[in-house]
Amino acid sequence: MDSTAKVLSARSERAVFLIAALVAIYAVSQFLRNSIGVIANDLARELSLSATQTGLLSSAFFLTFAAIQIPVGILIDRYGPKRVMLATAVIAVAGTVLFALAASASLLIAARALMGLGCSTFFMAPLVIYARRFPPVRFAGLTSIQMGGANLGTLAATAPLAASSAAIGWRGSFLAVAAVTVVLMLVIVVAVPKDADDSKGRESWSDAFRGVAAAVMVPSFRPVFFMHLTTYSCFVSIVGLWGGPWLTDVHGADLATRGQILLLGAGAQIFGMLLWGATDRFWGSYKKPVLAGGAAAVLMLAAAVLVPLDLALLQVWFILFGLSVSCTPILTSHGKSLFPPHLTGRGITLMNIGTMGGAFLSQSVTGVLIDLMGRSATGGYSPEGYRLVFGALSGWLLLSLIFYARAIDPHPSRYASKA
Repeated sequence: MDSTAKVLSARSERAVFLIAALVAIYAVSQFLRNSIGVIANDLARELSLSATQTGLLSSAFFLTFAAIQIPVGILIDRYGPKRVMLATAVIAVAGTVLFALAASASLLIAARALMGLGCSTFFMAPLVIYARRFPPVRFAGLTSIQMGGANLGTLAATAPLAASSAAIGWRGSFLAVAAVTVVLMLVIVVAVPKDADDSKGRESWSDAFRGVAAAVMVPSFRPVFFMHLTTYSCFVSIVGLWGGPWLTDVHGADLATRGQILLLGAGAQIFGMLLWGATDRFWGSYKKPVLAGGAAAVLMLAAAVLVPLDLALLQVWFILFGLSVSCTPILTSHGKSLFPPHLTGRGITLMNIGTMGGAFLSQSVTGVLIDLMGRSATGGYSPEGYRLVFGALSGWLLLSLIFYARAIDPHPSRYASKA
């Protein structure tokens, strides 16, 4: 092997190590945000939680995650993604430990809020690293790897969490996650290159906030933001929260069964993310695949309202639903493409406010909707409440698709074909 080949091989190995480390830390965020679905019935029984309280418990993660995005975007642009990501990881560990030790609903909610703050950089910081260190044409593929690979954390929050909770309890399971996060922090220190020292050219805080305003004003910000607001929130409201209780209260599934079925939905989402991302150049468009996936998700949610489903059909339903809502890497790439390089960090985090803020809104509101319909004779939440939730999510997503259809589509292939 000549010297040039050795250099290329070394660069490739460093790139793989870098990507693996960034995917792994984001997997922690995916686990934490989706971990309530499997244990929701156990938490509600242990702490006598209503559906509204369960929705608030799960959505507290998304509220703080979304609320901190603008400061996070500014901090990433000013001080570098690695520094900011490691600083917030400390908060994530603290929140996870508090959750494991909490003895009341209020402490559990506070712990979830800390988790959201701590994980608030685990997606945006890696995307900024990719945007700065790799060619633009590779961004959509790297985004799909980041999102699809990190969804191993979503998988871990289904059947594996159910098995772990049965073996060592949900509290022991979250202590183990805190320990894993500490190890990953050490890996990040080694794997991710040092942030560039650009303090001499660093903009003032007033300029930074003016940059946020400038990012909001870029063409098509609003329709793409609105799509971010609804797409992921539908998935996380079902697989991450109400899917487990729905399987138990309406279909009689036990802990192991609901974990296994949720695993199918999460696994389909991972496969779908990799599939959508791999076909980015084939589509030659951001809007077309997002519109196709979103329309399929609307149909699946409507089917859950209108079509009687047994446990066998539910397995198929969760697979198809996971595939349909997994076009988010393309949507993320669409959002990133709207912003000039100096606004990349703030632009991505603004879009993520939509993603996480939408999850907070949908989980909170759907909890209220379920409580409005009361409980069934068996003590679980009523089937009518779940149908109301699926119908509301279907309408929410359909409205966003209509608005999103107006967005510009600055896909790189269009400019390449003109050249």
